[in-house]
Amino acid sequence: MTTQIKPTSIEKLLNELQAEFGADKIAPLLKASERWRERHPNASIAEWAKSMVLETISYVAEDETYWTFVAARIHLHEVYFHEKKQRNEKLYENFAEHVKNLVEKGLYTPVLTEKYTVEELREIGEFIKPERDKLFTYIGLKTFMDRYVAVDFDKKAVELPQERWLVIAMTLMQDETETRLEKVGEAYWAMSNLYMTVATPTLSNAGKPHGQLSSCFIDTVDDSLQGIYDSNTDIANLSKYGGGIGVYMGKVRSRGAAIRGFKGASSGVLPWIKQLNNTAVSVDQLGQRQGAIAVYLDVFHKDIFTFLDLKLNNGDDRMRAHDIFTGVCLPDLYMEAIEARSDWHMFDPHEVRQVMGFSLEDAYDEKRGSGSFREKYAACVNNPELSRETVPAIDLMKRILRSQLETGVPFMFYRDEVNRANANKHEGMIYSSNLCTEITQNMSATEFESVTLEDDVVVTRSKPGDFVVCNLSSINLGKAVPADVLERLIKIQVRMLDNVIDLNKIPVVQAQRTNSRYRGIGLGTFGWHHLLALKNIQWESDEAVDFADTLYEKIAYLTISASMELSKEKGSYPLFEGSDWQSGDYFDLKGYDSNEWNELRKDVATNGMRNGYLMAVAPNSSTSVIAGSTASIDPVFKPFFHEEKKDFKLPVVAPDLNHNTYDIYRRSAYIVDQRWSIKQNAARQRHIDQGISFNIYVPNTIRASVLLDLHVQAWKSGMKTTYYTRSSATDIEECEWCHS
Repeated sequence: MTTQIKPTSIEKLLNELQAEFGADKIAPLLKASERWRERHPNASIAEWAKSMVLETISYVAEDETYWTFVAARIHLHEVYFHEKKQRNEKLYENFAEHVKNLVEKGLYTPVLTEKYTVEELREIGEFIKPERDKLFTYIGLKTFMDRYVAVDFDKKAVELPQERWLVIAMTLMQDETETRLEKVGEAYWAMSNLYMTVATPTLSNAGKPHGQLSSCFIDTVDDSLQGIYDSNTDIANLSKYGGGIGVYMGKVRSRGAAIRGFKGASSGVLPWIKQLNNTAVSVDQLGQRQGAIAVYLDVFHKDIFTFLDLKLNNGDDRMRAHDIFTGVCLPDLYMEAIEARSDWHMFDPHEVRQVMGFSLEDAYDEKRGSGSFREKYAACVNNPELSRETVPAIDLMKRILRSQLETGVPFMFYRDEVNRANANKHEGMIYSSNLCTEITQNMSATEFESVTLEDDVVVTRSKPGDFVVCNLSSINLGKAVPADVLERLIKIQVRMLDNVIDLNKIPVVQAQRTNSRYRGIGLGTFGWHHLLALKNIQWESDEAVDFADTLYEKIAYLTISASMELSKEKGSYPLFEGSDWQSGDYFDLKGYDSNEWNELRKDVATNGMRNGYLMAVAPNSSTSVIAGSTASIDPVFKPFFHEEKKDFKLPVVAPDLNHNTYDIYRRSAYIVDQRWSIKQNAARQRHIDQGISFNIYVPNTIRASVLLDLHVQAWKSGMKTTYYTRSSATDIEECEWCHS
C-alpha cells in the first residue's frame, strides 16, 4: 500500500524553492506538479518525486543550470520521506540513537559505540548542519545516496548525507587522545562543506563493519613460481575489498628464458598476466564491479612487444588480456634513443642476473644524461654472452602509440625522473606506479623462503618486500580556494589521512608492514578547471601555468608543514633517518630557497616528518561529481551535454556555468591544446612529491608524430607519468594544434 502525498508536504517544498530560486524561475515546475497530481491523485511522494526530478532535469540548459539544484532538492525530499518512515522521528535530531540502532543491526561497526560514549555521541550530533545537504547537485546527491551511504541487507539506504560525513569523521578520529571531539568537528566541517573528499574506499567503508579504507596498492612480482602465485593471492585479497592494484612484472623472466638451466623453457610474462586478468574478472567485489589491475613492464624487457599487444582487439585472442591495464617503464636513455633514431636492445632479466651479476631494473640514472642505468645497460649491450632483441627505438614507440590510440593504454612511467625525485631513495627503488599513475613509492618483491610443519600447523616463511599502500583524499579547489580555507583544511586533511594508516585492516601482512614503515599518504586536488573558470583564467595561457606553479607550491608548503607538526605530536615515520627530508636534499631538488621554505626545512630536519610520502593527484572522477566540481586536473569534456541513461537523458553541466565562466569552459577537452596542459602539469609536478594522474586528450585523427612530440615534451619537462591517452572522433574539425 502506498502512502498518499500530503499536499502540505509538497507545498512546503515548492514554497521553499520559490523563496530560494524565485517564483518566476520555479513556475514551470509548479505547473508540471499540478498537472501530474491531478492525473495521479493517489500516488506516493516517491512517485511524485521521481516524476518531478525527470521533469526538472529536462529544464536544465546552458543558461538555466540552477535546475540541477532544484532536482537535487526534490530528490532530497524523497530521501527524507523514506528515512522518516523508517525512523518515526524528526531527521537529524537524535544522532546518538541513530548510531546505536545501526550498530545493533550490524550496519555500523561496534567501534562507534565502544570508542564514543552516549554523551559524546550526543555532543557530536550537534555538529550536524542539515542545510549543507543543499550544497549537492542532483547527480552529486544521487551518486552519494546510491553508492556510498550505509544500506540495510535489502540494500535500502539507512543513512542521510550529513550522517555519512560525520560517521567518517568519527571513524578517522576515534583514537585521537587530545581534543578528539574538536577534531571530529573539523573533519566534518571539511567534508560537509565539500571543501574536500576522502577516497572512495574510505567514503564507502568508514564506520561500516566490513571493508578497508585505502585506495591504492602496488606489488612487485618475484621471479619464481611461488612468488608469482603468492602475488596473485595477495592481489585477489586486496581486490576483494575494492583496492586498485598496480603490478610490476619486470623481474619475471621472458619467453624462451632458461628454467633451472633448461634453455627455452620459460613462457614469459604473458601467462601470468592472463592469470591476473582472470583474477580481476572473477574477484568482483560481491558482484558489484570487477577488480582493477594495471601491469607494468620495462621497455628493456624482452617480452615488451607481446606486452604492448595485450589489449588490442585484433590478432590471436590467446595472446590477449582485455581486462587488465598496461603501463610501460621508460628510462631517459630510451627517450634519447627515440630522438636520435638509434637502436634499442631488450634483455631477459633472469639472464642478466645470471651473466652480469646485477639486475638492470635495479638501476636508474641519478642525473639527466648520466648515471648507473646507462652504465649497466651499456655493459649488457657490450657483452656478447647476453642474448637480446634489437630494434630501432622508434619502432617500439610506434607500437606504444598504436596501442594508445586503439585502447588508451599503456600508461607512461618515466622511471629515472621518478627515482631522482624519490625522497626515500636511501631505502629502495621505485619500479612502477599504481592503477592510476599517481603513486610513486619504494617497492620490492616478497621472497618465499620455506614451508614447514610446526606443531601440526603449516608455517610459510617469506622475506617481506615493500608492498605499497597509499591513502588518498583530495582538496576541492573550486570551493576551498575561493573560500580561503587551505591552511585550516590541509591540517585536518593530513591528520585524517595519517589516521587511516593505523585504522586500516589490510589483508596482506607485507602491505601492513610497508604502510607502517613509510606512512605514505596522497593528498591531492580536483576542480582545477572549475577554479580557472571562477578566476577567469584561460586554459591555454601562461597565466594558467604560473597559477598552477604558485598554487601547488602553497599546497606543498602547507602539506609538508602539517606532516612536520604531526611528527612533533606523534613521531616521525620509522625510515625518516637518512631520507631527503632529513638531509634537506628534497628542498634543494625543488629549488625552494625563500626564507619561509628555509625555516620549514630546518623544522623538518629537527622535528621529522610523520609521512614519508605526502602528495599525489588522483583521477577523482566519482568524488568530484559528489562535490560538484571538475575531475582532477582535467579540462571538462564540454560545458554542457547530455549523458544517456537507461530511461532518460541526464544533463551534465560544468560547475558554476554562467556567462562569466562559459568562455573558460567552452573548448572541449579533445580540442584544448595539450601542449599547454603539459606545461601546467609540469609546473604542478615540481611541487608534488609523488605523481599525477594526467590524461592526454587527442582526436583519433592525430598524426603519430604530434602524439610522439607530446610524450617527448612531457618527459623533457620533468613529468613522472602520464595516464590514459584518450582519443575521440568528435569535434575534430575544430582542432588546430594537433595537425601542426
